[in-house]
Amino acid sequence: MVGLFYIYLPMSWSIPQQIEKDIIAGKAKYQTFQTGNGGQSMLPVPPNSYVVIFGYDFSPAGGGILANETLTVNPQLFTSALGFYQTQQISFYNGQDFFPFVHHVPINLNQTNLATFDANVLSASIDNRPIARQVYITSTNDVAITVGLILQMNDEVAGPIQEAIPITNTTPQALTYGGSGQVINIQTQYSAAGFAPVFTQPSVKDYDKYQFVAPLPGNPDNQVFATPDVVNGLRDPSQYLNSLGLPFNQAAATQYYLCMHYAIYSAQIPEQRG
Repeated sequence: MVGLFYIYLPMSWSIPQQIEKDIIAGKAKYQTFQTGNGGQSMLPVPPNSYVVIFGYDFSPAGGGILANETLTVNPQLFTSALGFYQTQQISFYNGQDFFPFVHHVPINLNQTNLATFDANVLSASIDNRPIARQVYITSTNDVAITVGLILQMNDEVAGPIQEAIPITNTTPQALTYGGSGQVINIQTQYSAAGFAPVFTQPSVKDYDKYQFVAPLPGNPDNQVFATPDVVNGLRDPSQYLNSLGLPFNQAAATQYYLCMHYAIYSAQIPEQRG
């Protein structure tokens, strides 16, 4: 079979040197926490203890699904059931800090109509090989783990708000987009309007100095992340699979799996560790 494939090399993680020393010395214990299926989980932290999460392996949702895609226009976005799986978010919340991680997930494309070799008819599948990520998150509290799918930004009509970046002391000409005249995104929303944060650029701080026509939004944020929203994202992977019906919501291959690597210390946290 003739195929068109993305070559994907995952990132890697390693045990931080100090944590490895603590494990060898018996001051800490290495643990894993494996979750999947539903998008909401909780890493329990025992009383008088703290954890240091230093890495995770993420096998994205959507594996095992083969969708036919007819490419009539070049370029063209995927219109099949795989569209929701192309961008997936993991986040951690420890009661004080929020850590979002957004991943693009590659799609494998294969020629399907070999009889006529029609290059416009392809079969597509999600590349759900594990994505390894190094992190450093400490917590004395239980850690909420949220996984979901993101389809699009804003709504299909309005789109993001765009303006040109002026020359300022932090956006000098030539070195930044300041004074370039290019009209770029300054406000982008990933979830339903009204309560969701609006990713605001270049920065929420000193927004007025850029003299934008668009006012500072009601719920600005300096980070990109999606919040629960069935239409655009964040959408629970199991909820989306249920919408596709049987056998998709029963197949293990279609589910996401997230394995967290962490050290647990049976003591009060000695200092602010990140």
